Amino acid sequence: MSIYENFQPISFDEINTYELASRPSKVTVRHFAEPIEINDSLKDFLDKLPNILAVQSLRELARQIRRAKELNKPIIWGIGGHIVKTGLAPVIIDLIKRGFVSAIASNGSVLVHDTEIALVGFTSEDVDASLGKGDFGAARETGEILNSAAKRGMKDKIGLGEAMGREVLEKNPPNAEVSLLCQTYKHKIPFTTHLTIGADVGHFHSNCDGASLGATSHTDFKLFCSIVKELGGGGVYLNLGSAVVLPEIFLKAVTVVRNLGFPLEDFSTANFDFIRHYRPTTNVVRRPTAGGAGRGFSITGHHEIMIPLLAAHILCGE
Repeated sequence: MSIYENFQPISFDEINTYELASRPSKVTVRHFAEPIEINDSLKDFLDKLPNILAVQSLRELARQIRRAKELNKPIIWGIGGHIVKTGLAPVIIDLIKRGFVSAIASNGSVLVHDTEIALVGFTSEDVDASLGKGDFGAARETGEILNSAAKRGMKDKIGLGEAMGREVLEKNPPNAEVSLLCQTYKHKIPFTTHLTIGADVGHFHSNCDGASLGATSHTDFKLFCSIVKELGGGGVYLNLGSAVVLPEIFLKAVTVVRNLGFPLEDFSTANFDFIRHYRPTTNVVRRPTAGGAGRGFSITGHHEIMIPLLAAHILCGE
């Protein structure tokens, strides 16, 4: 006999039940993956993925990107430096050539890593090993090119991304074919760069001029706003590997466009990262598309896996 006088275990005898077959369910065997065969084509492989969660998002996002191309609407790729460091520039460059990249927006770290790849074919120094000696970020050429481009760009009244593409390409670098700066400049694809002064290694070199960096980055923000203005009616904005800077830049650009009275609806946004952060989720996926203005996607996973998968879905999807 229980010591609890006021409470006894409730009886389940009168619980209402229903037939399992009558219940709507979110997953059926039609959604399941199919085993991969050794001779499968890439399209076969993609078609055999389970049509569930992230795969559904990838497929739908790829459809929206193909739609944007068909409608001649912008497909904007916002990237952080990790995209370059994980070897994805060739994938994006191929999509440029196929017409699936209308513009690239970057934070400042992209300039550092892409320039070093173009010049010498390697990047991403060992910070732990160099910081103690005070050598971190002190590579001469990297700082010289960034700051020279900014000064020339301010003089010519162009943005920092365009100025960097010109500066790097003029040096006839041996790895121009895998450089986003070089290839966007060559194909006249807008490349905008959005700096946080002091956050990038070139900002403490002796030839650094803050006014030049600020002026050219501000020009790029205005250019970025003009591209975002065209997203309505089927465009796509992708945020790849920037947790703070580009989500804030994109949100402010959306504000500028709507403040000036331009319609911005029926567009898609997506955030790709290996963990979910507050700002990309809020400022890219949720807020700009709220109220039925568009649709946002959050896709979590390592860039070196997920971005090639997205590219494959773009190229092989129906």
